[in-house]
Amino acid sequence: MNISKWIVLTMAAVALAFAGCSKSSSAKVDTAPVEKSFATADPTTKTSADKAVSAIKGGDYTSAVNELKTLASNAKLTPEQQQAVKDVMAQVQKAITDMATSAQGDANKTATDLQKQLPK
Repeated sequence: MNISKWIVLTMAAVALAFAGCSKSSSAKVDTAPVEKSFATADPTTKTSADKAVSAIKGGDYTSAVNELKTLASNAKLTPEQQQAVKDVMAQVQKAITDMATSAQGDANKTATDLQKQLPK
């Protein structure tokens, strides 16, 4: 493979990386239900809820899902807290799905553009 093909491939890889990074901030998850329902929770439970909220706001959906699962398994949650965890978990899962779909579309477009640029 000659140098120009390597340059084009490298540029495509960098474009994909930046496209994936920029999409994470576009997914909006409303953390207010968790923040409100856990405001007066016991310190350990509130800390877990705060970690989930911080992870969501930081775009770290893997950590957010783990913390929300931990919260959901807590037998002492009120019905309001259980519903808040369930609702926010659904929003996070939708955001993850939306980002994956968007990244796939971006990857397909980049691959198509790359094929057009390569010499025949």
